[in-house]
Amino acid sequence: MNQKHHIVFFTGAGISQESGIETFRDTNGLWHNHKVEDIASKDGFEKNPQVVLDFYNQRREVVEKAQPNLAHNLIASLEDRYKVSVITQNVDDLHERAGSSNVMHLHGELNKCRSSKNSHLIYPYTGSLKVGDLAEDGSQLRPHIVWFGEEVVEIEKAIEITQTADLFIIIGTSMVVQPAGSLLLSVPVDAQTVYIDLNPDVEDGINLLVLKEKATVGMKQLVEDYLPY
Repeated sequence: MNQKHHIVFFTGAGISQESGIETFRDTNGLWHNHKVEDIASKDGFEKNPQVVLDFYNQRREVVEKAQPNLAHNLIASLEDRYKVSVITQNVDDLHERAGSSNVMHLHGELNKCRSSKNSHLIYPYTGSLKVGDLAEDGSQLRPHIVWFGEEVVEIEKAIEITQTADLFIIIGTSMVVQPAGSLLLSVPVDAQTVYIDLNPDVEDGINLLVLKEKATVGMKQLVEDYLPY
């Protein structure tokens, strides 16, 4: 490989879990005491907006205290040698803080908020949102998060990026969930795919290498053993 080769990373909750950010599957913490439909849907927000705002205020506080881990840092370091794109399902900013310069968030960003009426009216998320905090259009500010039932507007751009990959690397996520699963179908037939996950959904195959490891261990192994300097 050389600088012209394009590595596309697709990351999920598994990579940030090692930085102390819990996943949906965790049995304790923020998610455990809430029904997903109550705090991650438009209906839930309309029924009890302050409960939803408080939940994301707490999530944002957790993310602010978290630090990028070795996996985030290794991904960022590869920009010295390759063209690197990161497509993430995560709403934290750990990739950016690690130094990655080309990051697409499929599901939104915790450090931003937006108008409840206009999804393009976006602001930095500073402090804690509360009922009565309004956008310029007079609507209640809400987290800049793609909730259940809402369109993943960035998916088409993500597919376009994936179609240009020479190497596609999946870290810490299941590829069976849509629309993210469609990215795997968009990888060029002559490109190599690497899947790093403790519980991978697939096994090794043609042009597919599976590393059954947590994100930090798998990325270290990938960089040391598979990516030439």
